[in-house]
Amino acid sequence: MTQTLTLGPLVLSLPLLAGAASYLFANHVGRRVAGTQAAEVERHILRTLLVGLVAARLAFVVQFHDAYLKAPLSMLDIRDGGWHAAIGIGAALAYAGVVLARRSALRKPLFAAAGTAAGLWLAATLPLSAGGSGDVRMPQLALPATDGTTVRLASFEGRQTVVNLWATWCPPCQREMPVLQKAQAARPDVHFVFVNQGESAQQVAAYLARSGLQLRNVLLDAKGDAGTALGHRALPTTLFFDAEGRLVDTRLGELSEASLAERLANLPPSGPKK
Repeated sequence: MTQTLTLGPLVLSLPLLAGAASYLFANHVGRRVAGTQAAEVERHILRTLLVGLVAARLAFVVQFHDAYLKAPLSMLDIRDGGWHAAIGIGAALAYAGVVLARRSALRKPLFAAAGTAAGLWLAATLPLSAGGSGDVRMPQLALPATDGTTVRLASFEGRQTVVNLWATWCPPCQREMPVLQKAQAARPDVHFVFVNQGESAQQVAAYLARSGLQLRNVLLDAKGDAGTALGHRALPTTLFFDAEGRLVDTRLGELSEASLAERLANLPPSGPKK
């Protein structure tokens, strides 16, 4: 099942929408149950969320501190999707536990809010997970490469493979290209495949030359067939396949050196190389 919602030119992340909806409904339920203490309950719900988000980000930054120390301000750029979910949830629960211990009168509204958030989140995300990565394989597509050859995507099976859907006009694509180029040079055991969406060979070649990028496996997908086959229209989208050609992870949006390193580390080990 696709994890995006397309509204005309706007592409929205369904997990992100589910998270926002869960928070808003939880806040509404908490306020209704709290009655005269609604303002205090709302304040603690927001603080619980913020504590969780800050802790999740800090834990991720600490884990990949070498990458972030090269550009310290990038620690604040949460667009790279770098979060340590378990630490964030633990910190949020710890904060909520302290509040409940000190303010017993808030237990009912806060428990109601927590139950609402958990229920909505699970109802929205479980269907996405159930129809998710495990059933998706490398598309059986043959695409022209910038060197004039034709390449079958399935030919990359046998190693871990990272497929990046991108376009030259896309600012997040432009920002992450140097990160992906560096990873391609540093990880010869992993295939990095750059599938341009909807542009000509001349446009792609001119952009790569202008940007000083030296990438291997640059393919041209003029009709967007790869995006259609994989269920992703948003750019950039990066898909991570195991050595058997099964999709195991997807990143919608920009990657940093740290968030790419995390996803590469989580890929199942490769079998014999082809």
